[in-house]
Amino acid sequence: MNSEQVLAKLNDVFRDVFDSDDLTVTPQTTAKDVDGWNSLANIRLMIAVEEAFEIKFDVGEFQDYRRVGDLISGVARRVS
Repeated sequence: MNSEQVLAKLNDVFRDVFDSDDLTVTPQTTAKDVDGWNSLANIRLMIAVEEAFEIKFDVGEFQDYRRVGDLISGVARRVS
């Protein structure tokens, strides 16, 4: 799965987690860019990403991602 495919699937996950059909994230998107992306939403997002891609993040790893591009890289490493 390449980065563009990961991003497309992540957009579906973000729309579901944040209950916003018109939400679109890019590699440059940060938590400040998404309404409601707080610490609780971050946990829900992490779980949803793990389920969607059938992967597991290391403890604290997800917290280190500062933008969606970091998340794309982390997911792509695990699914390739």
